[in-house]
Amino acid sequence: MTRIQLTELTAFVAVAEHCSFTKAAAQVGIALPTMSQTIRSLEEQLGVRLFNRTTRSVALTEAGERLLAEVQPILDGIDHALESVNSFRDKPMGSLRLAVSRPFATMLLAPLIAPFLAEYPAIRLEIAVDDTNSDIVSSRFDAGIRVGQRVERDMTILRIGDDFRVLAIAAPSYLETHPTPTHPRDLHSHNCVLYRSPWDDAIASWIFSKGGEQIDTAVEGSLIINDLELMKSAILDGAGIGYLPEHMVAEHLAQGRLVTVLQGWSRQVDGVFLYHPSRRQKPMPLMVFLRFIEEWRKGDRRAHAASAGAA
Repeated sequence: MTRIQLTELTAFVAVAEHCSFTKAAAQVGIALPTMSQTIRSLEEQLGVRLFNRTTRSVALTEAGERLLAEVQPILDGIDHALESVNSFRDKPMGSLRLAVSRPFATMLLAPLIAPFLAEYPAIRLEIAVDDTNSDIVSSRFDAGIRVGQRVERDMTILRIGDDFRVLAIAAPSYLETHPTPTHPRDLHSHNCVLYRSPWDDAIASWIFSKGGEQIDTAVEGSLIINDLELMKSAILDGAGIGYLPEHMVAEHLAQGRLVTVLQGWSRQVDGVFLYHPSRRQKPMPLMVFLRFIEEWRKGDRRAHAASAGAA
């Protein structure tokens, strides 16, 4: 098999997986016109049409489906064979693709990027900020980062963030003209900033617990947002009462730009996890990244313990 043929087959599999020439070109790292020409060249060599194309969609033909079924395992085998050689290198190399939920991309992952790349300069790290709960396997990501409750059960997981609380919060400017709620039922008389989940397009409900009591509250409001950072900005501007993870608003709470309402009421959420498919041989870039995360977690816990001891 010549290098050109292997390149063409790799491009074909990328288009087939994404059902998009644009996304496939971005994944493979070539220009869109080059991707289109590569597929045309492959079709001409085979003498069959592999894709049905319209201005809005790309779909495999019957011949394309047959080729994908035969070629994909072969390309995966080549990837695994090349990856196995990586273990003999002094410096691991290759690509690592991560799909990360937006709130944790900044909070947890951002501080690790520069140290990781400094330690492993031959690894190419690609991060896709993704709040849609996309399938990391079909999208060919090596791993993802999400809260535990949204990780598929058949995945291998590694905790990278502790459990956290979700709080009802508001700006002092909002509370100057509205009575401070003390119980979740009081929210019915307030303008609440609502969150539409990107993964299922539903309005997220507000769940609160206190002692042994739990309440699922259906709130109303004049503003609906599908981005937590934009929601935080709107709440800071006094648009209404919000419902956000504590770590996202801790600094604003400490400086008085936001205050908690419903004292004692909150929602406890499972921690944040890095997850990846369960498979016998993990790619070397993923293996070293997992080790890097584990060492970082150990150092972070030691720093917290030392800080607590000094206090």
